[in-house]
Amino acid sequence: MPEKYLKMILNSPVYDVAHETPLDRAPRLSDKLENNVFIKREDLQPVFSFKIRGAYNKIVQLSPSEKQRGVIAASAGNHAQGVALAAERLRIKATIVMPETTPEIKIDGVKKFGAKVILHGDDFSTAFAKAQEIANENSLVFIPPFDDPFVIAGQGTIALELLRQYTKNIYAIFVPIGGGGLIAGIGSYIKMVRPEIKIIGVESDESASMYASIKKGRRITLKNVGIFADGVAVAQVGKEPFRLAKKIVDEIVLADVDQICAAVKDLFEDTRAIAEPSGALAVAGMKNYIRDNKISGKTLIAINCGANVSFDRLRHISERANYSEAREALFAVTIPEKKGSFLAFCKVLGKRSITEFNYRYSSSKEAHIFVGLALTEGKPERLKIQETFKQHGYETEDLTENDMAKLHIRHMVGGRLNSNEVERIYRFEFPERPGALLNFLNRMGQKWNISLFHYRNHGSAFGRVLCGFQIPQALFPTFNEFLKSQGYEYSEETLNAAYNKFLHKI
Repeated sequence: MPEKYLKMILNSPVYDVAHETPLDRAPRLSDKLENNVFIKREDLQPVFSFKIRGAYNKIVQLSPSEKQRGVIAASAGNHAQGVALAAERLRIKATIVMPETTPEIKIDGVKKFGAKVILHGDDFSTAFAKAQEIANENSLVFIPPFDDPFVIAGQGTIALELLRQYTKNIYAIFVPIGGGGLIAGIGSYIKMVRPEIKIIGVESDESASMYASIKKGRRITLKNVGIFADGVAVAQVGKEPFRLAKKIVDEIVLADVDQICAAVKDLFEDTRAIAEPSGALAVAGMKNYIRDNKISGKTLIAINCGANVSFDRLRHISERANYSEAREALFAVTIPEKKGSFLAFCKVLGKRSITEFNYRYSSSKEAHIFVGLALTEGKPERLKIQETFKQHGYETEDLTENDMAKLHIRHMVGGRLNSNEVERIYRFEFPERPGALLNFLNRMGQKWNISLFHYRNHGSAFGRVLCGFQIPQALFPTFNEFLKSQGYEYSEETLNAAYNKFLHKI
């Protein structure tokens, strides 16, 4: 019951290693969202994440003989650093099993505290199984990342601080959910002390295991988990967090990748700190909740749970942030292939700020232009621009919400296939690690003629490939069997408007 956690939280000795983090008002977000917004800055902990609280509270409770044996943990990064620091302070040997997709910054963060790092598998679930195997073989004490009362109580100390720092009315607290330990700890304390405050969980729509579990009334294991927000990329929430969540969580909202990226930008603009995707998740969820429920004039608090983001990933975050905020529009525009038509089109654009401009000769009659334009008024402005193009006689396709256009086409507008053979276009996604692209190509083998290929690394966490195949009609059944057996997530894009406009055969 939540009652027992009240005492555990009050007696958690987390401040041997953790800091009491500030609760900062976010003036820009407050003005934009028309609410009084505060950010709980767990990104300012010694390991740049809240995880040090639960890890230390668990390890410090171990018996002398357990400490002598040493500890082991599985983590995508933040729990790993918490365990490593706690073990170093208590002079205990620590081993950490991390997915091979873990950002380098988190691996380095663990190593600096003297822990042994083992990289295994593509996701948390695989690393978790490996850690338990090693623990059994070597009699090490396994430190759970979220499914443990002491870990949950350690995370709950955030709520203790929060209510002491802000004593006025609070409408809701937004808490990111991975395995569920953070929301279980915060929610247990809040509902015992200030039950009128809403506890809103936020999950990435690529790893919404708590949302699915609450809906079904039992713990659900997701078949596929997106790893962009790697700090919350968990296929199944913990047993104890789920039990508590059913009692203390008022609602769960979801956020997509573009919304998370926009929230990273929001936090930077208010605090000049760069949150990791899972750290910005609560803000993304808060924005969705405000929009969907038309909330205004309320005090809302979001937990920034971490800042362990790879620098390389910022390129992808920056690129995608503008889409959620409707600050950029992408269009495919067809113009006549004749003298003066290019200039005429540019005059229609006028003094608009151009973010992308790709031109490719198509035929003697027409040319296709891929153009990106900065927006100041969001979607209404986007629709107005499209209408302007049409009024000037230009065939126009709005690609702003076309994921393939954003991820691939804008980087490869160019040549076309001139062939009588059928071309089929597919997108593939695979965990990124050394040799991942080569492994992908090896799985492809040499059975099929590849007519188009585009690969992008998205922040060292996952790779995406756009691939075209020339497949005779008679081999379609065999090719479809290959797709089902090749082992990576895929989707067909042959009918995608962006492909047909810019890359389809003449």
